[in-house]
Amino acid sequence: MLKNICDFIAKWMGVLVLVVAVVALLMPASFVFIDTWLINPLLGLIMFGMGLTLSTKDLKKVLRHPKHIILGCMAQFIVMPLLAWLLTWIFSLPKELALGVILVGCCPGGTASNVITYLAKGDLALSVGMTATSTLLAPVMTPLLVWLLAGTLVDVDTVGMLLSILYVVIAPIIVGLLCQRFIPVLTSRIVPYLPAISTLGIAMVVGIVVSHNAEKLLAGGLLIILVVMLHNLMGLAIGYLVGHLLRLPKPKCVAISIEVGMQNSGLASSLAVLHFATYPMATIPGAVFSVWHNISGALAAKLYQPSEKK
Repeated sequence: MLKNICDFIAKWMGVLVLVVAVVALLMPASFVFIDTWLINPLLGLIMFGMGLTLSTKDLKKVLRHPKHIILGCMAQFIVMPLLAWLLTWIFSLPKELALGVILVGCCPGGTASNVITYLAKGDLALSVGMTATSTLLAPVMTPLLVWLLAGTLVDVDTVGMLLSILYVVIAPIIVGLLCQRFIPVLTSRIVPYLPAISTLGIAMVVGIVVSHNAEKLLAGGLLIILVVMLHNLMGLAIGYLVGHLLRLPKPKCVAISIEVGMQNSGLASSLAVLHFATYPMATIPGAVFSVWHNISGALAAKLYQPSEKK
C-alpha cells in the first residue's frame, strides 16, 4: 500500500506542487511558520536520495565527455541572459523589475534543476556536472553579464556560493554514492520510494518560498508573472532544442533543457537585496521565478518522463 501511495504522489507531482503554491499564496500562515533556512537542508536531503540512484559509471561517462558540460554551460550563460534582456525590452519593464529579471537570467543553474532532472529520468550526472560548473563560473560570469546587460557591476559572494554548492549538492550526493557502495541491500529497498520523497520535498520548498514572499508576489502584478513564465518556458524549450540540434540522446537533451530553464533564483533575490537595496522591487522577479520554475519543472518532468511500457 505504501508503494502505491508513493507512486500516486510521484504521478501527480505537478498538481501537488501547484496546489501547495496556491494554498501558500492565498493562506501564507499555512507555511510561513516554517523558517526559510530549512530550504537548503530539504534540497540536500533530496540530493542525498539522488546519490543513492546515481552510479559511479554515470559520473565516469560525464568526465569522459566534458564537452557536453561545456556546451550546456555555454547555453546557460548565453540563452537565459539574452532572453531576460529581450523580454524586459519587449514589455518595457520599469527599471527595478527589469534589473530583477536580468539578475535571474544571469545566475547559474539552481540545485532544483538536479531534482527535476532526476524525476524526469534525464541524465542526472550531466545535470549535476552542469550545475557545479556553472556555479563555479558564476562569480565571474554573473557580474560580467549583469554589467553588460544592465550597466551595473555586481559583487558576488564567491566563498558563499562555493560552500553552498558543496554542502547542498556535492556532499549529499557523495554520501548517497557511499551508501550505495557499502550498504547496497538497504539502498535498493529505499530507491523505489525516492520519487515520492523528492516530490514532497519540492512541494515543501515551494510552500516555504511562496508563503514568505506572498505579499511581494501579489504586489508584483500579472505582468512580471507573465515575463517570468515566458523566460522560464522559453529557456526550457531552447535548452532542449540545443541538445536536439547537437544530436544528443534524449536524457542529455532533457538535462540541458532543465538546467538552462531553471535558474538559481534564490541567488538573484539575494543579490538584489545585497547590492540594489535602493530598488526593492528588484527582488520580486527572483521570488516569482522561485515559485514558477518549480511548478513548470514538475510539469516538464512529467512530460519528459518516458512512457511506461504495458
